[in-house]
Amino acid sequence: MTYIDCFIAPVSHANKEAYEELAQISAKVVKENGALRVVECWLDEFGPDASSYHSTEARLDSHEYSSFTSAAGASTGETVVMSYIEWPDKATRDAGMEKVTSDPRMQFQDRPAAFDGKRLIAAGFRPMLDV
Repeated sequence: MTYIDCFIAPVSHANKEAYEELAQISAKVVKENGALRVVECWLDEFGPDASSYHSTEARLDSHEYSSFTSAAGASTGETVVMSYIEWPDKATRDAGMEKVTSDPRMQFQDRPAAFDGKRLIAAGFRPMLDV
């Protein structure tokens, strides 16, 4: 069964281009090492709020829900990036990520940081529904 790595991170609006460049490089390396799919998403700051995802009977006022912005700890001038990597299975993920994290192209020490890696929220997920 597939395995999903999911990430959210706050990124400065000013670093959008730098982050997109980093994402392109990372996606290439990750796919070379077994990933099936890489998706990077910028938060739609004018998109629907959490209340729109609930039935009218269960809906609360929008201010009563948390948000990706608060979950990621984004400050003024920052937005949230949500990313996921789809792998064929966890074993491929583990072997692939070991290669990815040691790949010289993934060190990025020759450029300014596009985001603060200490603020990255990441986890692995086992799909329970895939339709």
